[in-house]
Amino acid sequence: MEREPVPAVDGSGGKKTRQPAAVAVETVVRLLAPDATGVPVACGLHYDPADPYAVRVRFFLDRRRRDTVSWSFARDLLAAGLNEPTGLGDVRIWPWRTTQGDAIALALSSPDGQALLEAPRATVAAFLADTYAQVPRGSEAERLDLDADAWLSGQLLPEPPDQADPDLDQDNR
Repeated sequence: MEREPVPAVDGSGGKKTRQPAAVAVETVVRLLAPDATGVPVACGLHYDPADPYAVRVRFFLDRRRRDTVSWSFARDLLAAGLNEPTGLGDVRIWPWRTTQGDAIALALSSPDGQALLEAPRATVAAFLADTYAQVPRGSEAERLDLDADAWLSGQLLPEPPDQADPDLDQDNR
């Protein structure tokens, strides 16, 4: 698994601090067909501490990895799915046993179609352990840049008027 701490300069005195690093791993999952046969699909699991509540899964549809399908969902949803059925709607995850060993089932649904995938449990568990080593459960909110979010929402949403405009009547005409 790729994981390397990124040094950053702290604003107080230029002291170097360890910032959480992104975590990425590649594996092969099986796309399960209705007749229970499976087609291997390369995929990448990615965690970015700047988006601490989410994990991203990219499925590589060709050998050159140019054609991909990406899904993002809650890191805690993936973690819960290691041990019990979880999720509603578009993403559902549950423990799964195969002749090759323990796995997880990942059911994805969108307007474009549905897919049932089987992923190696040990790989997913190790990936999650590395993400929690970077940003422990419960500390995600500390990683959010709320000032940037507030600025962005102020740029995208109109500001409410501070007071009624005296030039407008009650019907805003």
